[in-house]
Amino acid sequence: MRRAAPKGARGQWLRFALILVITVVALIPVAIVVFLSIRPGASSTSKAAITFENFTHVFRSTHTLIWLGNSLTVTLGVVLVSVIVAAPAGYVLSRGRSKAVSGYSLLLFVVQSLPVITSVIPLFILFAKLGLVDSLTGLGIIYVGSSMSVATWMMAAYMDSIPPSLEQAAWIDGASVFGSFLRIVLRNSLPGILSTAIFTFLVSWNDYLVAIVFMRTETKFTLPLGVESFFQQNVTDWGSVMAVAIVMMLPPVIVFAALNRFFSVGGIGGALAGQ
Repeated sequence: MRRAAPKGARGQWLRFALILVITVVALIPVAIVVFLSIRPGASSTSKAAITFENFTHVFRSTHTLIWLGNSLTVTLGVVLVSVIVAAPAGYVLSRGRSKAVSGYSLLLFVVQSLPVITSVIPLFILFAKLGLVDSLTGLGIIYVGSSMSVATWMMAAYMDSIPPSLEQAAWIDGASVFGSFLRIVLRNSLPGILSTAIFTFLVSWNDYLVAIVFMRTETKFTLPLGVESFFQQNVTDWGSVMAVAIVMMLPPVIVFAALNRFFSVGGIGGALAGQ
């Protein structure tokens, strides 16, 4: 007589099936983009079902490489500045217990709840006076400001999982507060740092709203603006649009693939073993 599968096993298979369906649904738009990017365009003379003419066109006849360089420059600068500022700020939120720290924490919570659109027009007026309109530097400043509150909260949340007793042990051994922050807290916060870096990376890499308001010169466009430039009033070159979309998707995929192995849960779980 055939034995019925345990309830736990059936539940695992159901969860697996549900995750599989969600994954397939999420990947359908990506598959469509890839298919359209390698499909011959309306003006193509190629007889092949698969062609890379669209990629050749966007790299040779458009400013795609310049847009890619602009996006990478702004995004990497934003990630670097955000992590450098958010790490010590998150440490203060995690370890501080004064009223000033509590007020600062509340202020960050209020700031991160405000949509960016509410500050775009005042920032445009201010940046116009400072000569930062149509500037990658000005764009980077806005991205840093818009992502800083969430980045600080992310760093503070991860540092809360690091036992203060580790720092106290370092202080007993003669380390300063800053030294224990560097050698104990920051060294054990790699997953939190990477999560913060990826968040700020995606905020600046995918932004369109701020860029369309502040950027005017085509050679200073970022990739989201570059994709929009292919849409014309009467006709749209969908092959070129999808080719640029593939170029835009590759860096986030590469970042996730390269950094995935550095993520861990409970990375310092054994640090207090035996206590």
